[in-house]
Amino acid sequence: MTTAIFGEERLASFDATNALRIRLFDGPLHLAWRHSAMTSDFIAETIALGFRSSERQYKSVRHDIGYVTNELIENSIKFRASGEILIEALRDGHCFRMRIMNLIDREAMARFQQLLLRVTTGDPGDLLIEQIETSVLAGGNASGLGLLTLMSDYQVQLAWHFDEAGPHKRVKLQTYAAMAISSA
Repeated sequence: MTTAIFGEERLASFDATNALRIRLFDGPLHLAWRHSAMTSDFIAETIALGFRSSERQYKSVRHDIGYVTNELIENSIKFRASGEILIEALRDGHCFRMRIMNLIDREAMARFQQLLLRVTTGDPGDLLIEQIETSVLAGGNASGLGLLTLMSDYQVQLAWHFDEAGPHKRVKLQTYAAMAISSA
């Protein structure tokens, strides 16, 4: 088995004991981007409920968690190999944490790892500006904008754990995210 980790390696120690767990199954409903929005809204609402005493904070937490989860779930749906997606999310003190597990094929893994080599080196804000310029020049078809936006604008810490097991053409990908939740 070959394993590779990109990003904040410490995030890969994820204790899902108290996590909200959602499985998106591949099948007759055909996983699509609309599932990402519904799932993200549900997770954001569930985590934000603990902030109901302050409407401003509730709305801010709900928005931020909704944006982060939607971006990461969309990526897992968009780039997955056939199979289910497992999403785990929790509030850990003043931090929102999540893990998404799905399968990808080896070709997608190679492309994604090349992208991760770019987006995990250097300052996320500078890389975001460079990637926006690249996207404009490429006619809006550049990868990495979503991840860089999460890192730059939302200060999300990210990690990716790839497990290649045996001669299969599919790889288990675990994406980890952590974002501070303000207490004000």
